[in-house]
Amino acid sequence: MKIVGCRIRGREGLYNVSYENGVFTSITELEPGSEEKQMKTGDVYDAKGRLLMPPFVEPHIHLDCVLTAGIPHYNMSGTLFEGISTWQEYKTTQPLVVSEIKERAKEALRLLAEYGVQFVRTHVDVTETSFKGVEALEELKEEMKDIMEIQTIAFPQNGILSVRDGKANMERAMSMGMDCVGAIPHYEFTREYGIESLKYIFELAEKYDKMIDVHCDEMDDEQSRFLETLATLAWERGYGKRTVAAHTCAMGSYNDSYCTKLFRLLQESGININACPCANVHLQGRIDKYPKRRGVTRIKELSDAGINIALGQDSIADPWYPIGVGNLLRVLEMGLHVGHMMGYEDLQHCLDLISTNGAKNLCIEDHYGIEVGKKANFIILDGKDDYEILRFQSPVVLSVHNGMTIAEKEPAVASVKF
Repeated sequence: MKIVGCRIRGREGLYNVSYENGVFTSITELEPGSEEKQMKTGDVYDAKGRLLMPPFVEPHIHLDCVLTAGIPHYNMSGTLFEGISTWQEYKTTQPLVVSEIKERAKEALRLLAEYGVQFVRTHVDVTETSFKGVEALEELKEEMKDIMEIQTIAFPQNGILSVRDGKANMERAMSMGMDCVGAIPHYEFTREYGIESLKYIFELAEKYDKMIDVHCDEMDDEQSRFLETLATLAWERGYGKRTVAAHTCAMGSYNDSYCTKLFRLLQESGININACPCANVHLQGRIDKYPKRRGVTRIKELSDAGINIALGQDSIADPWYPIGVGNLLRVLEMGLHVGHMMGYEDLQHCLDLISTNGAKNLCIEDHYGIEVGKKANFIILDGKDDYEILRFQSPVVLSVHNGMTIAEKEPAVASVKF
């Protein structure tokens, strides 16, 4: 198969890209004016100057919870904590069925695929003691492996030490094939419990040789500072590249003096960050009167400091976030607005936040990227560069994974009568 006349993100000019047996076999630059002379028959896709790039990466979502908004009731206050309590009601009062969880999750994956996502990391609640969610997502991960790559996280929604048999739940989940160990230290009963939970997950991750992905300081309390503990443990154990701190909303309330010290630690540790701007703008700042905090971590400052940060959807129509369709360009737009990243330089490479940065967080760089010899995983968008694609929210017109087309779309054509 050959893609002709495409732009490649980060390169000048137009290119032809060929792939066979699921692998890129050639990438050749076109001579100016030669694109009209090419044979465009057979297994050839004419990109018409559109942008070809690596797929979008969804680094933070909860596929076991998607499409449950309103059951047993809506989150009326819009707070994070009512979302958690509503989910607690759901998982303890609704009959949990593996096939139903899989179908909801698969519908969300269809949406993500439509919007150019091919790599997904999902949290799975392991304090739901029937383990139907874990069973469902592990099955779906295997079933979808040739279409989308899914990583699963053992996520203790109600805590590890603050629930009965919390450590046993985590151990059981990891033995069932989870890819990452999770935690939620700010939701544990005490700071001491939070610190102990972080120490425990590093031991568990090392035991199973797995990655770490933590819900960290997802609140507006400026005294919630588990990120420093997480980063220090990662630094001590040389685990930074395999560790992600998600949300880190409290950083938006930290004083600048403390952040100066914290950023040095984050840089030294090599830790990665995920932010979820749509969900956290909605959930945080709810207790404030005015001025209201945005509740989003310091996206721009982290990026400028060379600390890897990616953006994720987090929720799709669940107790925490009532809308969402898995369109990461929407998430990106929100993140750039609230992060004060609408300057010229920021916009030139903004797609990093939903692509290459997420690939680093998922540790998939060995097979991610547009290079001969790598897997033929790519998307083509109806635009020519980051700025145009963000501005017009350009659709993904073609998505190919392991050389197989998984989504196509014809761009809408408007007819304006003046």
